[in-house]
Amino acid sequence: MSKRDLKKYLTELNKEQLEEQILELYEKFSPVKVYYNFVFNPKEETLLQESKLKISHEYYPIKKSGRRSKPKMRRSVAQKYIKHFILLGVDPFIIADIMLYNIEIAQTFSAEHPVKQELFYKSMFNSFDQAVVFLISNGILNEFKSRIHSIHNETIVQKWFNEPEFNAVIERLE
Repeated sequence: MSKRDLKKYLTELNKEQLEEQILELYEKFSPVKVYYNFVFNPKEETLLQESKLKISHEYYPIKKSGRRSKPKMRRSVAQKYIKHFILLGVDPFIIADIMLYNIEIAQTFSAEHPVKQELFYKSMFNSFDQAVVFLISNGILNEFKSRIHSIHNETIVQKWFNEPEFNAVIERLE
């Protein structure tokens, strides 16, 4: 069904029929329920703190039964939250904050525990590049420029092999 056909169908329904359909969608489909719960009670700060906690657990897992869990360092966890926030229409400042936080916590971890996997560094560069593109496209780059530069400086301090790629992004900004 095309969007035009859907509009035509919806205009033929009365108010009660529309309400019934929306309630049915709400009950049947979890994403619809999540969307409406967010629209009517947008606890963006709570969502941000919960997502930061989950992302930090990727690098600093909670100890279970006295044994230390191994860090998983999965970029996909942060990407899942970022995508979810974009779909919900969360404020771009909050999305940008979580994007940069993901890189910053990874850098904190790699400063304490040198990472040997090349994929980790490539992944962090991809996150950095995506964050810069997001900041530019939402017109909020200036508000986050200091954090962008701090991330780049940390790649220099930690001697990341792909620091020239980070540098190239910084040079394009100026």
